[in-house]
Amino acid sequence: MGFGTKRETETISSDYTNSSIKTNPLAAVERDLLWLSELNKLLINKLLSQDNKNQPEDGSNKQIIKHFERIPVSNSDCPYDLFLQESKLQMSERIAVLLAISPFFSPVILNPLATVNPSTNSSFSQLGGIINANNKEFIPTIDTVRFLTTGGKIQNIHFVDRLLNGNGRLLRQNILQTWSTNGETMWNKQIVRPTDEFLALISGEKYEPSYNSNFPASKINTKLDWKDLILPYDTMKELKEVSIWLDHSKSILSHPQLSKIIKPGFRCLFYGPPGTGKTLTATLLGKNTGLDVYRIDLSMIVSKWVGETEKNLKGIFDQALNKNWILFFDEADSLFGKRTQTKSSNDRYANQEVAYLLQRIEDFPGLVVLATNMKDNIDEAFSRRFQSMVYFPNPDAETRLVLWKQSLPQDFTLEECIDLEEIADEHEVSGGTIINVVRHCVLMALSRGGKLIHEEDLEIGIMRELKKGGKIVG
Repeated sequence: MGFGTKRETETISSDYTNSSIKTNPLAAVERDLLWLSELNKLLINKLLSQDNKNQPEDGSNKQIIKHFERIPVSNSDCPYDLFLQESKLQMSERIAVLLAISPFFSPVILNPLATVNPSTNSSFSQLGGIINANNKEFIPTIDTVRFLTTGGKIQNIHFVDRLLNGNGRLLRQNILQTWSTNGETMWNKQIVRPTDEFLALISGEKYEPSYNSNFPASKINTKLDWKDLILPYDTMKELKEVSIWLDHSKSILSHPQLSKIIKPGFRCLFYGPPGTGKTLTATLLGKNTGLDVYRIDLSMIVSKWVGETEKNLKGIFDQALNKNWILFFDEADSLFGKRTQTKSSNDRYANQEVAYLLQRIEDFPGLVVLATNMKDNIDEAFSRRFQSMVYFPNPDAETRLVLWKQSLPQDFTLEECIDLEEIADEHEVSGGTIINVVRHCVLMALSRGGKLIHEEDLEIGIMRELKKGGKIVG
């Protein structure tokens, strides 16, 4: 029998209770690390006694088995205990988690595992692990988890392997990360660290990923509100349906009949000219419902190397899974564009990427928003799967007048010769363009030491924006 297989039912021992558990969010982590520390000492003592033929084992197996029976129960409201209660980890998974977080909270806990075997003058091979040459730190591997959980019993190793392979939930749910160098076997993979997300979770902190190569996305916010968004009635009507889904999706997906026929998640396409409010709308949907909105940087996602685009997409969706985030893909036609006829291997791989993306979007349980300036560039396979397709047109003259008046700060004044109605009627520009022009005019006014907006500044600002958009200015 392996050490950790006698009982999966967890029982509590007074040795591992902690009176501070109600006030210290990490008290439950400290309690479990204390348990792991004693387990490491018992295992090393057992290995040393087996190596020394003159010393009896002194009931080592019984001590270790008894120690496994005393794994602390997760019955507090500490973030770590709440995680254990919800996830219902197997013993091997729980040990893997403890091995991974030990260096971040109490590195000395793993020191016993670096003990030298007197017979070989090196570490005990059955413990796996890698000894850091600089500081002699013990870096646990999956082999370490196998031994600590099963005692090296072959009949129990397969069970552990199944829980900790690449499809195991600890990696799949972004709790742990593993890494291996070339030539290492799967089981010599180093358990490098828990993810930042998991460390935040067990510390009781809100996790907000930072922009990096593994997560090329940034959280977007706005100080504006719905009243600041000027859109046509039909557009607002479509957006209302998206907002309703965000408010009531849980009710739909918990319904005994609807949950069988309606997939989780909602996919919508925002299309229309630049500067018409697509990004602001996505941000307001999150603000209105208390959800974080992440804009995906497609320039970091799309790669010319085979398989890299899929890998990058997997990283995005894996981290976003079950986070209740809104994913916003701007200029989406660069990634969601029409598939080509397969004339070369590059075409085949590009089509595979689109197919993979299509599957991940369909499986994503939250809101995915794709934005594009050109609806016709989006692959039809995606178009058929959108629950909502929202058109953001350029504003008409009446709407442009409202946008001009709304964008100009109230403590600034216009020259008497400026006629906003005439400007709104004459220049067909978007809301984003109007904001850029106002920014230019305000800067010019401030540079003169006042708050008077000149007609010349307004005209120059408009001309500059029209040229940027490729329009011919007479």
